[in-house]
Formats: sequence, structure tokens, C-alpha cells
Amino acid sequence: MGRRGKRPEQGRKPVRGRRAGREKRTGEPRRVSTRPVRSLLRRVRPRYPRPGRAGYRRWIPSWRQTLGAFAAGLGALTTLMGIAYALTEIPEKPNDFATQQDNVYYWSDGTRMARTGWINRQEMPLEKVPEDVRWAVLAAENASFYSDPGISPSGILRALSRMVSGGQTQGGSTITQQYVKNVYLSQDQTFSRKFTEMLLAVKMDNNFTKDEILEGYLNTSWFGRGTYGIQRASQAYYGKDVSRLNASEGAFLASLLKGAGLYDPTLGPENRERAVERWEWTLDRMVEIGRLSPAERAKYKTFPEPTETTGGRTDLSGQRGYLTELAKSYVVRVGKVPEKDFDHGGYQIYTTFDRAKTEALEEAVTEERKKLDTEERESDGFVKTGAATVAGDGRITALYGGPGYFKQGFNEANAVVVPAGSAFAPVVYAAALTDGVVRERDADRRPVTPSTPYNGQHNATVTTPEGPYWDRGGKIFQGRNDGEKDWGSSITLRGAMVNSVNSAILQLGMDVGLDRLRVHARKAGLLPSSIGPQVPALALGNSTPSAIRMAAVYSTFAAGGVNASPHSVTRVTKNGSGVALPEPATRRAFSADVSAKVTDALRGVVAEGTGRDARIPGLRPAGKTGTTEDNTAAWFVGYTEDEATAVSMYRMDLRKLELMPLDGVAGHTSETQGHPMPLDIWRNYTEAVAARP
Repeated sequence: MGRRGKRPEQGRKPVRGRRAGREKRTGEPRRVSTRPVRSLLRRVRPRYPRPGRAGYRRWIPSWRQTLGAFAAGLGALTTLMGIAYALTEIPEKPNDFATQQDNVYYWSDGTRMARTGWINRQEMPLEKVPEDVRWAVLAAENASFYSDPGISPSGILRALSRMVSGGQTQGGSTITQQYVKNVYLSQDQTFSRKFTEMLLAVKMDNNFTKDEILEGYLNTSWFGRGTYGIQRASQAYYGKDVSRLNASEGAFLASLLKGAGLYDPTLGPENRERAVERWEWTLDRMVEIGRLSPAERAKYKTFPEPTETTGGRTDLSGQRGYLTELAKSYVVRVGKVPEKDFDHGGYQIYTTFDRAKTEALEEAVTEERKKLDTEERESDGFVKTGAATVAGDGRITALYGGPGYFKQGFNEANAVVVPAGSAFAPVVYAAALTDGVVRERDADRRPVTPSTPYNGQHNATVTTPEGPYWDRGGKIFQGRNDGEKDWGSSITLRGAMVNSVNSAILQLGMDVGLDRLRVHARKAGLLPSSIGPQVPALALGNSTPSAIRMAAVYSTFAAGGVNASPHSVTRVTKNGSGVALPEPATRRAFSADVSAKVTDALRGVVAEGTGRDARIPGLRPAGKTGTTEDNTAAWFVGYTEDEATAVSMYRMDLRKLELMPLDGVAGHTSETQGHPMPLDIWRNYTEAVAARP
């Protein structure tokens, strides 16, 4: 029998002797020999320089060493690339330069009027770019776009080789890489920028659809002629929207992506030769990749010559600057578009301005102002002129804001510093015909008609139902007529209107009630802020409406008593999508009968009264001159059919903001106050418009 006792654990020899005693005493495990590990390390560790070799052979690694070093390097590079990819984030906000666009303004007939903004760009949804045009770009730039991972291996190798040779990289980028560069990075040709570009391209390819990337690329690429994006390029080179391009035209635009300065054929014969060659190659490439049939390719034998004009220029000279500023303020105010968003661009503003009428109005004002000679007459200095035409439905169809937007930014047609004077009289007349008058205390209102007699004497005492009206100086207030002319004690209201008899109009305003005059002035279209103080002079035009608003008041009478809010914009889009814009407000200010009586009186002004010089053969104009007691302003406001034009003139040193008399302006002197220039401008303009086919 063997020795009794416990069997040792399987696979482990029992510990005997001094080692067993030490383990028992200290409780420490016994040490294990490291000789096998050291032996293994000696076998694995590369022996370099290689033993057993002599001379230079000692320094030549073995194939195992070479393979091991390559594998280790590849593993390290892969790890670093993975870390870099994980740490790379697509920026939340692209460069402002990449997203900013211009705003484009159009005349009433749809032709382009002007554009504003530093960047000539308009974003266009991909679905509005014809498929043939998209594939022309892809064939020329990146045919494998829809299948590649966002980067080009050959481009990476080129970047590495360029880095080794000089630290710069070029060419070979995919469309995704080019888009990343356009939107998020700089244009520097360094390896660090190229490396970041590739990482972002891969990440973008994994986070966005191919169509989204292509749309962004087409909207941010440079096409020359000051344009960014294929929409502006289409307009600059072919004068039409991108949606109307064909494959041939798209192939030419695609060539510009290689360098617009080299491929714009209008810049020289060498450019044209390169452009034609690239255009042909692109179309052939489309056939090669199956995106254009041979039959379709055969149709495009002639190079699609682009227009010579560059298009897309910012042009705010002349009146256009005033027009665009007025339209912008309307979109911001009425359309509730934040000014910051509007200035960021992308809006298309379709205005109410008629190009031919605007040019005719500018010419009429310019010709009359040639009569001014500041060197000969001191009184010809600081003369300001504003004018506007407003249709019965509120459309502002023409405007004169000053000598030119770059010469004077202040828009005279929108100035609210010029007293309306006797041009305000039709509002008083319409208010009286509508409300009637109160002549005696506690009496009921009684109606008046155009034939109702009124006192037209010069210096006639102004009365209230309580008695004479006393001014602040303690004197009885009197009505003064132009030229101190006495029109008798019984002139009809129509006669007072025709001959601009201030004393009768002043008393009529008092009888209607100054509070009622304010109500009717607002209904007619004047802004509350421009309506003058509630004193007797309110009836004589102490209000300071703009030329635009005065034209709107008279167009109310022309439209049968319906007032429409003056507006300069019919519709707005942003990158082709509609922007909500409320319809202009309309309301009935006066009855059709009252408006007809006002129109009859204003026709009498032109036919037989103070506005006789406004007569035009073949037309029946209705209008009214406007003068002020101190002769600091002159007006003529008139209409034919349903469109009214107001012309104002005044003198003011804009540094002092003080009105100055018009005495002697352009050598004009008259016993009766006022000045003929506004009337002459109105007549010449109206004749020019009437003569249009």
C-alpha cells in the first residue's frame, strides 16, 4: 500500500524543503521562473542590426522585419485615422460667405431692375435643375459621385505625393470634397486643409444624401462673371433661369468649374478654343456614362455661345436706388421679414414700378431742373423735388426721389417735411360734401353742395359756431387769399375750389370741424403722423404728407372714393418659394357721388382755374396746385383716368432742416404765390406717358 494522505493538486508538484517552509511562514506565493518568457522575447524581438551579417548587409532588414514594420505602420495609421474621423465634426454653421445671397428686384413687367448684396448668388432647389444639366456637371467633374464614399483614392495619393514634394496639394477632389471646401473650409492648398477636407467629405457622405450634397455644390460653386451658383450663372451667361437650360448649355457651364477665367469664350480666342474642346468632351463623356443618347448628342453640333453681357451687376444708380430701398422697406414692414434675414439675401422682389413711366418722370424733372442756376441766383440753391405716381389700386408705378441714389440717398418722394398747402383743399371739400357743416351754435349739421355760397373776401373773418376765432396773439383770425384777391362774399364752393380761394376753404374747414377733417384725411390715405395740428391752418394744408401719400389721396378720388394703401411690391419669393405678403388694404373713403363732385371741381381747376397750364389736348386732367402762405412749398397733384401723380418742390438746407422761401427760384416772380415748376413737370410727364403706344 502507498503512503496515505492528500494527493497534491493535479498539474502542480508539491512544495518541499525550504521553499515550502518560506511559503508557509510568509504566506507569499512562490516565484515563477521568467526564463521561458525571456527566451520567447529573444525569438520575437527583431534582431537588428542583423547578427551573422557583415558590412552593409547587417543593415538590410529581412522580409519578416519589413512586413512586420509595414503592418505596424498600417495599424497605427488606421488607428490614427479612426481617431481623427471620430473627433471630426461637421460644423453646425457654414461660412457666411458660402450662404449669403443677393436680392433681385424686378420691374412691373418682370424684367430685372437691380440686385443688391455683396454676393451674386441665388439658391435653387435641385429639382428645378434639369437632370441633363446635373449630369453634365457630374460627367465633367465626378461621374462616380453617386457611388463613391465622398473621397477619391487617386486624389488622396496625389495629395500625399504633393505633400512629399512640396507641402501642397491640388486636383482630384470629388464633388463632395469641393462642396466641403466651398462651404466649411478655406481655399488654401495645404495638406492639413486637404486632410480635413477628406475627413469631412466622408462624414458628410455618411450624414447627407447625395442629392443634398449635389444641390449644395451647385449653389455654392464659382462660375465667373461675378456669380456663385448655377442659377446666377445661367442668368449671367444665357439670360434665363436654370430650369430652361438644355444639356448643351449645361455642358458649357460645367466647363467653367475648371476655371471661369480660362473657359469664358468672351474673354479671348484661346478661351473659346478651350471652352469648345471642354464642351465637346463633356457631351461625349455623358454619352460614355450612359446619361445622353447618341441621337441626343448628335443634336448638339453647334457650340452654345453665351451672351456678351456679364449680367448680375449691382446697379443702384439713378432712381433705382430709391426704388429698391422703398421696396425693401415694404417687404420688411408689411411682409414681416426680419431685416437681418432680408440682408442675408435670397429674395426676389417683384415691384409695381413701371420702367418707362419712371424714366419719363425722371426726364421730366431733370429737364425742368435745368432752369436752376446756382451760380447766377442764390435762390436756386437747396431746391428739392420729389414726385410719385400712384394708381387707383395703390400701386406705385413711378417715382422720382432725387438727383441719384449715389448723389443723395434721401428719397424726396417719401419726404414728410413739405406742407401740402392748398393741395389739401380737395380733402376739405370732400369732407364737407360727406358730413355737411355746422354754422351756428347748437344747430344741426346741414348738407352743402358744390353751389353752396361762401365768403371769398380777402381777410374774411374766420368764425366758429360760438363766434369769431381768436388767434394766440389775441387777434381775430382772418383768411388771406393769394395775391390778396377779393372773390366776393358769395362764391360757390366749386368756384372756391377752382380758383383756390383760401378764405372760403378755411371757413369751410372750420364749419366741417377740425376733428372731422382729421378723420377724413386718414380715410383718404394720409398717415396720422403727417396730419398737422388741429388748428384752422389744418384746412389750408399744415399737414406734411409725402408725394407718395398725396398721390394716393388724389387716386382715391380717381378710383371713385375707394382708397387703396400705396404699395411698391406685388409678390416676393425666396429662392423660388413664395413668401407670404398680405393684400394691400382697401376701404371706401368717400361715396362715388362725392368723389365725382370732387373730380368735377378738379377738372375745373385745369380747364378754367389756377391749373390752366396743365391742360393737355385729348385728355381731361383733374388736378390742383398747392401753395403755402409763406411760399416755402409748391405742389401740383393731378390725375387722368385712375392714376394720380404728385410733384412737390421746396427749399431746405438739410443741415439746418429749415424751409426756405421759393421766391425767385429759376427767376420766377409772381404776385400770386406759388411756382410753376411742379405743374410743368406734371404736364410734361403726363404728355410723355399718354404718347406711349
